[in-house]
Amino acid sequence: MIEMTDVTKIYETKQKLGWFRSEKAAVTAVNSLSLNILPGEIVGLLGLNGAGKTTTIRMLSTLLEPTSGSIEVDGVAMHKNRQAVQQKVNMIAGGERMLYWSLTGRENLHYFGKLYGLGAAQTGREAERLLNEVGLGHAADQPVEQYSKGMKQRLQIARGLINDPQYLFLDEPTLGLDAPIARQLRRTVGRLAKEQGKGILLTSHYPQEVEELCDRVYLLSRGELLLCDKPENIVRQVAGLQTAHLDVTGWNESLRPLLAEHLATSSHQAELVCTEVAVNPAASSEVARLSVQSPSADRMITEMLPWTAQHGLRIVSFASEKPNLEDAIILLSEGKGKAS
Repeated sequence: MIEMTDVTKIYETKQKLGWFRSEKAAVTAVNSLSLNILPGEIVGLLGLNGAGKTTTIRMLSTLLEPTSGSIEVDGVAMHKNRQAVQQKVNMIAGGERMLYWSLTGRENLHYFGKLYGLGAAQTGREAERLLNEVGLGHAADQPVEQYSKGMKQRLQIARGLINDPQYLFLDEPTLGLDAPIARQLRRTVGRLAKEQGKGILLTSHYPQEVEELCDRVYLLSRGELLLCDKPENIVRQVAGLQTAHLDVTGWNESLRPLLAEHLATSSHQAELVCTEVAVNPAASSEVARLSVQSPSADRMITEMLPWTAQHGLRIVSFASEKPNLEDAIILLSEGKGKAS
């Protein structure tokens, strides 16, 4: 596995004090960060701009030297054998970077294959296989400057796989892509982990993408680790419980203690948070909205159905309200969430 232990990265910058004076200033981009990536696992790295995500990926990719701390890849210390680590890792960036536009897709892969020390025959076989795998076989001899954004990003994936890395770092891989192409790339990433056993670290500005793909998520703020857990656990811890809303007719306030007692004995830690009564013009009757919080709104609705029928209530409609990873990140950025 990849293991990063207490890694800190400090940049030295110059701060102007006037027209002719300046002084050196230290900026800590990553502070005592520890993380690990297992083969076959997709790990998310999330945070607001300036959180240290790209710096972390560049250090793991051997492009940056940590100021302190250690990085090991399958037991190989990066600072002792950088070349051996480079054979095990690769990086794919979003946008249109890391490709040579004047070269064809095939020429790009041949060039990067040589950089990784692959022989001509092996590079040729791998380039052909990867171009077909990402759906670019028909455009292999076309200059990259003529590629669409989606084609360029698919070529980025092929370039990132040219050395058959055990670990792949994806920095905003779907940035600026249309929804269908982004979905296709997410499926490709999932297959790389689940079918080929590659360990993947993903940064993204799209929390729904991370929720869909990632087994675990590291949340960073100003270079420091806030949380590491499964996406659903982070949402529950930071953004709170889910809410089930049931609109019913026949509600009477005398039923409140009975409902509270029913919820208290529920296995889902449920709680009645409010009841709102309004007139339904279509039915010329009062409709009460029962709002119940629990870890699973859908299961709570299923549990509530027999109880409402038993007490003579007729369900008009029901819905579930579920916070997501984006809600959790926003709450943390506003200092309202819990990051214990």
